[in-house]
Amino acid sequence: MVRDADELEDLRRLYAAKAQAEQQAADALVPGIRVLASGEATARVLLVKGDPGEADLAAGEALAGPDGDAALAALAALGVGTASVLALVTRPAPGTSADAAVERLARYLESADPAVAVALDGVAAGDLAAAAGLAGLPFGSSVLAHGRVLLAVDGLEASLADEARKKRVWAQFRGLTK
Repeated sequence: MVRDADELEDLRRLYAAKAQAEQQAADALVPGIRVLASGEATARVLLVKGDPGEADLAAGEALAGPDGDAALAALAALGVGTASVLALVTRPAPGTSADAAVERLARYLESADPAVAVALDGVAAGDLAAAAGLAGLPFGSSVLAHGRVLLAVDGLEASLADEARKKRVWAQFRGLTK
């Protein structure tokens, strides 16, 4: 039993250190990583992107561009807290195999233990579904799996330059509230 605030903070630090170590081990599954995960190791929300974009590659971290801002804005608009977010690219190195991507993502899911995981494109949706042991993840329909809410949207980054697609992706994000 936790007795005081200091003891609680010690437990939080220990849990975060354990999650970081597990995530580093997961990263070792993919040699030559060019885009690292970003955010909190024990986040409440996991944002998952399939292939890195130019901004991700330039910054060396996931969701470093306007799509990261758009994802956070969409979550905030839906009332989903964004104070605790971890962003991950499932294919962070050229030639990342699907098996390695899925295994790495599964390890991130277990170590971070988010309440919500959102796949931001088709590649991420396939990887997230496989990591959660599902046959697929339909765009815009939230699914409860292993105590987590999973959602996939169809191409957040691509939607930023296409108004019709942006509306479709926003409608899909609203699947978190249904």
